Amino acid sequence: MFKKNKVLVTGGAGFIGTNLIIKLLEEGVKIRATIHHKDPVINDCRIEYVRCDLRLEEDCVRAVKGVDYIFMCAANTSGAKVIASTPLVHLTPNILMNIQMLQAAYIEGVEKFLFISTNAVYPLTDFAVKEDNVTNEFYDSYHIVAWMKRFTEIVCDMYSNRVKEKMKTIVIRPGNLYGPYDKFDWEKSKVIPAIIRRAVEKHNPFEVWGDGTDLKDFLYIDDFIDGLILAMKKLDESEPINIASGVSITIKDILHKVLRASNYENANVRYDTSKPAMIPKRMIDISLAKEKIGFEPKISLEDGIIRTVDWYIKFYKNKNPE
Repeated sequence: MFKKNKVLVTGGAGFIGTNLIIKLLEEGVKIRATIHHKDPVINDCRIEYVRCDLRLEEDCVRAVKGVDYIFMCAANTSGAKVIASTPLVHLTPNILMNIQMLQAAYIEGVEKFLFISTNAVYPLTDFAVKEDNVTNEFYDSYHIVAWMKRFTEIVCDMYSNRVKEKMKTIVIRPGNLYGPYDKFDWEKSKVIPAIIRRAVEKHNPFEVWGDGTDLKDFLYIDDFIDGLILAMKKLDESEPINIASGVSITIKDILHKVLRASNYENANVRYDTSKPAMIPKRMIDISLAKEKIGFEPKISLEDGIIRTVDWYIKFYKNKNPE
């Protein structure tokens, strides 16, 4: 499907965008990718990079010109620290990017538009959430981020189902992603990258935010990219779909796996419950993804963490000395 068409990957220098570009190149896809402040990570003559600011309408129009499929990977993201201290930082930039890209894609006549949402749109539950469990009641710390994503989900539905001339949109709700090309800086890193960096740098004491009992669904980035491509190829409706591992694990268990992979099992671990907390419990049901697109995670958490630690040491730590 992709080989006969042009694919736009927004956020082409980001975590998801970079990994998606690598996979699409393997499939021989004609790629255009947007970049903003950061330079591209993957340099290949088969990629047409467009430097633009997707908060601007004219840049969105320029980005979508002549493309058939759009993976909306561009987003203003961060970890719990930034979300807790400046919760509005993700609101306006993301709303502007999402809404103006949808509008530009619709005017251009794009075949499909894939939007990456968040599992923060689900309420706090004691069971694995399915796609229809959204109540518009969000965990307090993630209220603004969740509403921003939920609002864009609703706008996607408008383009797919509420207008005469429809545009196919796909809404993906991911698990907690990790892997190569993630953010490892202290200000924006999420839980696994932050723990990996502390482990590789042999921090003593080894600080972990919270009490370690938070329950999360972590998915290695390669599995997520496979899910994105399957969704783009097989879905034709805007019905949201979970792309996650379907397995939940505590932060303490993640920590032990990272310490073992980093050869730092004797770390002096200290849990700091005064630091910003994440959603304390998140279990995700992926049965719809299995049924609709044949999605099945392939990479175990142990293997994914080992791969990420090895990548961090080889490609990040040695190129970003501090």
